[in-house]
Amino acid sequence: MKQLKRVIRLAATLALVYGVSTAALYIAMRQSPERFGAIMSRVPNFTMAVLPFEPLWMQVRSGSLNVGDHAPDFLLSRLTGGGKVQLSAELREHPVVLVFGSYT
Repeated sequence: MKQLKRVIRLAATLALVYGVSTAALYIAMRQSPERFGAIMSRVPNFTMAVLPFEPLWMQVRSGSLNVGDHAPDFLLSRLTGGGKVQLSAELREHPVVLVFGSYT
């Protein structure tokens, strides 16, 4: 009986730690990419095998745009320096193609 209580208490503790860790990961994923990267640089790699990283990532970063929707307006600094680029200003002058990808 005493052994069973220990096992139940251990299982409950592990479930609580898992739930809190998953919630913390979800909250971290909702931060800006820079902040999320800073947080994840301190998280041990093995946690990605334990926590539901991919399902959370796909849910958080899915966005709300659908095929055919207009891109939201944005303002970015030029990579070469010398000012900023705004999507709406570029669209007034010529067609714009947005390419998304990872170069890491």
